[in-house]
Amino acid sequence: MRWIVLLIVGVLAGFAPGAVTAQEDEAPEATPDTMSVAPGGVVLHLHVDDQPITPVTARFIERGIEEAEEIGARVLVIGLDTPGGLMESTQDIVKDIIASRVPVAVYVSPSGARAASAGVFITLASHVAAMAPATHIGAAHPVTVGGAPTPAPADTTSGQEQGRPSVMEEKMVNDAVAWSKSLAELRGRNVEWAALAVSESRSITNTEAIEQNVVDLIADDLEDLLAQMDGRDVELETGPVTLRTAGAELRPLGMWWGEQLLGVLSNPNVAFLLLMFGFYGILFEFYTPGWGVGGTLGAICLVLGFFGMAVLPVSYAGLALIALALGLFVAEAFVTSFGALTLGGAVCLILGGLMLIDSPVEIMRVSASVVVPVALATAAITFFLVGSVVKAMRARVQTGSEAMLGTEAVAQEAFAAEDGAYQGMVLTHGELWKAVSQKPVTPGDILEVDHREGLTLFVHTTGRRSEGS
Repeated sequence: MRWIVLLIVGVLAGFAPGAVTAQEDEAPEATPDTMSVAPGGVVLHLHVDDQPITPVTARFIERGIEEAEEIGARVLVIGLDTPGGLMESTQDIVKDIIASRVPVAVYVSPSGARAASAGVFITLASHVAAMAPATHIGAAHPVTVGGAPTPAPADTTSGQEQGRPSVMEEKMVNDAVAWSKSLAELRGRNVEWAALAVSESRSITNTEAIEQNVVDLIADDLEDLLAQMDGRDVELETGPVTLRTAGAELRPLGMWWGEQLLGVLSNPNVAFLLLMFGFYGILFEFYTPGWGVGGTLGAICLVLGFFGMAVLPVSYAGLALIALALGLFVAEAFVTSFGALTLGGAVCLILGGLMLIDSPVEIMRVSASVVVPVALATAAITFFLVGSVVKAMRARVQTGSEAMLGTEAVAQEAFAAEDGAYQGMVLTHGELWKAVSQKPVTPGDILEVDHREGLTLFVHTTGRRSEGS
């Protein structure tokens, strides 16, 4: 209970807003006409480092905007390097940037970074868009749940329908195109390229982006970015702002441990593995008496796995298939199916794992290189456990009356006829027993025990004799 209380207190403390002392030179109040930010002050900087856009990323950026507003930061710089992500999370980030009372600059960095797919919309929505050398931006075409881009419309003038997208796919593309165009219009950027980046997956380099008015600046590093942003006019919802970033203090903002933990747990592969490890731990406890370390660790893994999936778009069909697979694996130990249940469980586990995350983005789904080995390993473990159970059930009983059945005994004397049977002494397991046979027995005959009643063994002859007899 003490550990549980400490855990709850730690979680609640992590969610509590941090006490940040405002700078004495906070930004002046905005006037209806214009607001000029005085030189100096703080520029808050956070970085999305080569990771997909997820609810965790959206919460991190939202917290960065709130903290920038709270301390009166001159600008919030978002370092961006992303291959794409979830559309819902991207929409949340764009809404937060547009509604921000602090100018937001998106800086595609470091060199070699990219702002692909979801990163295009975030960059277009920023008040200042900048890129580092050797970076690129684009390829914002929506993808289907299968992970493939929606096909381009067929040439209807030629009557060719093959490859024509469905009505739903056309809606997805048209909606994304309209959204990208509206963001480009809002910030005075290249509307035509914004539409092509979605409809035709156009990608361009940083030099092409500056030439085509897709971004505003090319900066070598953060200091160069601050120097180039100084004096620029941007439009907030509260009115126009003139940036004064020269000489500002650059303050980094990182994820706190709770966000980092959630970021790790929300990795689809990690969440899937935690679910499987939890199943292994609980299953181990069913085969061992009492409750020990295996069950405790299994329960913790299950809780962490469900915690990670809470921020992911989970497919209930995939989750149901995984539950069915685990049920089939357990049933294999109680039903004689000659491996059919295990095979079905492995198939359900593979399908369920691949369908677990309902996202069109490949990086947001459970990898087949993780699902298939786990499914095969689980099937192998099930076969091993079931084989051990069957072997134990077929093994010869070692104690009690049943241990005597089928054993061999050597007659120590000629059996005497008595009450329609023959009785005498036999030697088995190094012990002398009284035995009863339906046929005559001579000394040295090898007999086999049929059953036992008290201290008397009922035997039958085998037609063999012991050596030396």
